[in-house]
Amino acid sequence: MGRKHQIRISGSTLMCVFLLALSACDISSDDGDESHKVNGSIHVPAGRAATDVKTVNGSISVEDNGAIVSAGTVNGGIKLGSHATATTLSTVNGGITLADAAHATEAHTVNGDISLADGAELTGPLINTNGKITVTAAHVGGGIKTANGDISIMGASHVEGGIEVQEVSSGFSLGVRDPTIIIGPGATVQGDLVFKRKVLLLVSDRATIGTVTGATAVAFTGDTPPP
Repeated sequence: MGRKHQIRISGSTLMCVFLLALSACDISSDDGDESHKVNGSIHVPAGRAATDVKTVNGSISVEDNGAIVSAGTVNGGIKLGSHATATTLSTVNGGITLADAAHATEAHTVNGDISLADGAELTGPLINTNGKITVTAAHVGGGIKTANGDISIMGASHVEGGIEVQEVSSGFSLGVRDPTIIIGPGATVQGDLVFKRKVLLLVSDRATIGTVTGATAVAFTGDTPPP
């Protein structure tokens, strides 16, 4: 059985959740606007005028080539289709996915995976607390931050602003193993890699990274680390 760790959610993540919950208070389920709901998922087709999209209990999906201003939900995932655009993507319990060549400013979730596919771009930060982060031949401009999630940076990915894995302390406990951080061949992490808790850091001998604090990088050859 894995050790139990104490997770402390960062102030920026808590602020994100607070603002999301506050904005949800103004959502009406019967206003006839399919971009604002309380219960139910929202699908945004391509060609619709960009607007804020909000729900409380439901997912949000944007079609290929669609555009929104921002997306916020509490219980549900968010997906941007290929070449879709947005600014802030924010959820509490749910994952966030950017498909090929999708573009957003920042992505925040507390409990959920975050995935960026080939050519996707996030110009600001990528933040979660619990959940895997996968960046494949994509660009992150504002750094990656997690407390309890594995991170996989593969292909010709370029992460600016470094990586931070936050410390674990008093709060609530989760029976989890130490996070695994993989930086694959061809990937670049520009900026400091700061680990405030124990992690397994696996770095390809063909990757480029910044200064590492709090962990020892284990080099590997080939396309993926050995099992």
